[in-house]
Amino acid sequence: MAATSADFGLIGLAVMGENLALNIESRGYKVAVFNRTTEKVDAFMEGRGKGKNFIGCHSIEELVKKVKKPRKIMMMVKAGQPVDELIEQLLPHLTKGDVLIDGGNEHFTNTERRTKYIESKKLLYVGTGVSGGEEGALHGPSLMPGGSEKAWPLIKEIFQAIAAKVGPNNDIPCCEWVGPGGAGHYVKMVHNGIEYGDMQLICEAYLMLKEGGGLTNDELYDVFDNWNRGELQSYLIEITRDIFSVKDDQGGDGYLVDKILDVAGAKGTGKWMSQHALDLGVPSTMVTEAVYARALSALKEARVHASKVLKGPVTSVTVHDRPAFIEAVRQALYASKICSYAQGFVQLQAAAKEHNWPLKYGDIALLWRGGCIIRAAFLERIKDAFASNSNLESLLLDPYFTDALTKSQAAWRNIVVHAVLAGLPAIEFSNALSYYDSYRRESLPANLLQAQRDYFGAHTYQRIDKPLDQKFHSEWLELRRQPKA
Repeated sequence: MAATSADFGLIGLAVMGENLALNIESRGYKVAVFNRTTEKVDAFMEGRGKGKNFIGCHSIEELVKKVKKPRKIMMMVKAGQPVDELIEQLLPHLTKGDVLIDGGNEHFTNTERRTKYIESKKLLYVGTGVSGGEEGALHGPSLMPGGSEKAWPLIKEIFQAIAAKVGPNNDIPCCEWVGPGGAGHYVKMVHNGIEYGDMQLICEAYLMLKEGGGLTNDELYDVFDNWNRGELQSYLIEITRDIFSVKDDQGGDGYLVDKILDVAGAKGTGKWMSQHALDLGVPSTMVTEAVYARALSALKEARVHASKVLKGPVTSVTVHDRPAFIEAVRQALYASKICSYAQGFVQLQAAAKEHNWPLKYGDIALLWRGGCIIRAAFLERIKDAFASNSNLESLLLDPYFTDALTKSQAAWRNIVVHAVLAGLPAIEFSNALSYYDSYRRESLPANLLQAQRDYFGAHTYQRIDKPLDQKFHSEWLELRRQPKA
């Protein structure tokens, strides 16, 4: 075997790394693999990698030597400090023009920093979002690469070969160059934030149908199966449908979903998106509320105690027409979903302006069309919207989405009212509706807020009857009407 016979190197053989390695090899490439725990390398070579085009390596130096120049080496290790440490171990063995790729869920600022650092060493760096979970990694993920633009021609063939494919002929890869620096990881972060919103919306629809409409798991399966055949068709709707059919696999009676503790976990990317939305000053309210919903779910003991003390509505709300109620929930879910994605793309636009990233929003929607967790037929509409108007301020203003929101509005409002009267938490449904109502209004009560700020802090204000570049301050204490003694 030649000393430098591998087309690609991959470090980190946890589930995602192992599956990506198998995916790459299955497309006709020879892959050199390494893991810090070398027993894992041996187990892989004797297990899933046996008889295939892999080179098992027992050191970083060995892996680097086995990969053809310019080397393409992907790191699939835990985000943060472990990536920095691995980079430092790799650098002494790399040569000019080699490409380092980080495929983990990394914060975009770290990728920005590392890109500059690696480029200063005459090397190339790529931070790529990888979405689709372990199945996507194995069969075709959505890939969102960014970083050193000169790296793209070197990795394009492999990346587009392993990516999920969409289109009429199933030949359009869900992988395209996103932009410089941390752009790729930023797009993945927004993907994950939208995913948070999607999942919370589906959970609220489930609560409405189960407790508001009295649907059984079998009936829920049928509803979600029907929804997955229309405009809500998506991976998350599909797997939710499947979940309702799974019986308890631990020997108990009934369905597995009903035995799962109602405490949601989180890995942080939703929080990252929310935090950066605050930094940018954009109202990504739905990811923020979805993060808070998970935080509320974690207060299990407190909720159990509160449930014995705090009372809800005195009178019950009855659903008399179940088919109409189910359809209203569907419309509310679709309308809320539109608002969630609209917020995500507004944040992408703000970040692109902040960091001077040449993001192509229609292409980003296409990247998410297959392989990833939020893949949905709905994304074709988003691509079409930006194809029609590349400077679209908000998806809400695209004719298709405007019309969809108008048609869904009555049902959407009725479902939010139903939730309030029934005492069912509808954090995302009501948040999406409030966002829509705020965005569509020419006037908001922020005039009073500005008056308050000027009163207590002399922060100044603008006037509707004066040029906007003029600022005013009033002596509110002196001008006020004196309260009665």
